Amino acid sequence: MIEEIHFGGIYVPAALATAVLSGVLVYVVRAPMQRMTFYRLLWQPALFDLAVFILLWWGLSAGADLTSHFWFMS
Repeated sequence: MIEEIHFGGIYVPAALATAVLSGVLVYVVRAPMQRMTFYRLLWQPALFDLAVFILLWWGLSAGADLTSHFWFMS
C-alpha cells in the first residue's frame, strides 16, 4: 500500500513529503558546511550535497516507516 499524508485537505505521497523535507534540510545544512575548510577541498561539492540529500531522504523515510509501524501496533 502506498502511504499518503493528509496535508491541508490534499493527499501527498509520503515519499514526496520526505523528499521535500530532506531538500529543505540540505539547504539549511549547506550554509554552515560551506564555511568549513573540508567543503572547500571537495572536488565536486554538488555531488556531496546530492549524497547528503540521499542520506537524509533515506533516514527520514526509514524513520517515518518505523514510526508508522509502531503507531499502528499500539
